[in-house]
Amino acid sequence: MAQKFRTEQDSMGELQVPADALYKAQTQRAVENFPISGITLPRQMIRALGLIKMACAHSNLELGLLDKELAQAIEKAGDQVSRGLVDEHFPIDIFQTGSGTSSNMNTNEVISTLASTDDMTVHPNDHVNMGQSSNDVFPTAIHVSACLAVHEQLIPALSHLEKVLDAKASELADVVTTGRTHLMDAMPITLGQELGGWADQVRQGLYRIQSSLTRLQKLTQGGTAVGTGINAHPEFAAKVCHHLKQLTGIRFSPKDNFFEGLSTQDAAVEMSGQLKTVAVSLMKISNDLRWMNSGPLAGIGEIELPALQPGSSIMPGKVNPVIPEAVTMVCAQVIGNDSSITIGGQSGNFQLNVMLPMIAHNLIQSIELLSNAARVLADKAVKGFSVNEDNITQALSSNPILVTALNPVIGYELGAKIAKQAYAQKRPVLDVAKELCDLDEAELKKLMEPHKLTRGGIA
Repeated sequence: MAQKFRTEQDSMGELQVPADALYKAQTQRAVENFPISGITLPRQMIRALGLIKMACAHSNLELGLLDKELAQAIEKAGDQVSRGLVDEHFPIDIFQTGSGTSSNMNTNEVISTLASTDDMTVHPNDHVNMGQSSNDVFPTAIHVSACLAVHEQLIPALSHLEKVLDAKASELADVVTTGRTHLMDAMPITLGQELGGWADQVRQGLYRIQSSLTRLQKLTQGGTAVGTGINAHPEFAAKVCHHLKQLTGIRFSPKDNFFEGLSTQDAAVEMSGQLKTVAVSLMKISNDLRWMNSGPLAGIGEIELPALQPGSSIMPGKVNPVIPEAVTMVCAQVIGNDSSITIGGQSGNFQLNVMLPMIAHNLIQSIELLSNAARVLADKAVKGFSVNEDNITQALSSNPILVTALNPVIGYELGAKIAKQAYAQKRPVLDVAKELCDLDEAELKKLMEPHKLTRGGIA
């Protein structure tokens, strides 16, 4: 059946808009102008835009600038937008005008349609956008959406991964294995120490993210077009932040300098950098798990990750480390997103950054990917892996690097000679040491006891 259209008009003239669309002419122009990726605004951004319009309407009501009936209608419609009830009416590609004007007007038009009645017309610019500009609304939406995603998704997910790693580290506190540097055998460590290092990586990532939130919670709303606050009441910015805090539970406050807020995306770039650091941490953890799981016969084979699915369409019985592999791909995507956000942050030309929709998409995607990946890594890889203690013990007992513990007693040169001979002859280092130094077997065993060596210090 042929699609039906209606005629809408804006400052540039008339335009045909789908008959059932809640948006109007400016949104339709953007749909036609930007058939680029098919990627539309993230749900979190639409949610944030709805919340901002609610907070702005309530603020304008309190300031005596908007009638109660109009304000309440806008707030009700904004709530529908924020809760995702009309997401299909936000069709604009993220690769659009760099200020996000198209998406701000899309929001204004949808709310205008929802709020209008037979007896009351709610204008998208005069009422919904009162005291606002796309230039302060969209940067504010980036901050609000990212803060919500971090608070609600990322912090809980990373905290969960940290707890699972800590619990597994405690479980494996007494399992001694061969440490590795340069992928080569090194001094012994416990698996608990190894996993404890991973847990602290995640913990430090959480600290970094929480620190960056203090700047991301500063909002540009109230700066309007260029940072001067033209057409906005002097108390508008503070009131909007107050109402956003009531709506979200997050302590938002106005930017100290609106010119900085409109022309830069430094807080988003900073947060993206912290997300990249977390991605680097998860990449390291995932790759270590892959190495430790490698084999089962021709690899390291220290651990066995949970078997989740067949690993090959041609080799029966093969099982692959699918979760760590998926997480490494997430990490690569987040690192790439950060590069794009970095370039976007450089595009603050004079009084306005003009890569805002791309920054918004990449930042939210990175937060959501890391949130999901952290939980999957915790629950489907770390929590359930088993330890192959026979493999660990065999490798550890044959490790000539244990001779390092003798250095303070016999010196580096003799220690190196013992290690090289043990390697060359494929003999236990204890046997070679008995032949080449004056220490008896009991003393050698005491000095090279693996559990003792994991505690550091001088033998």
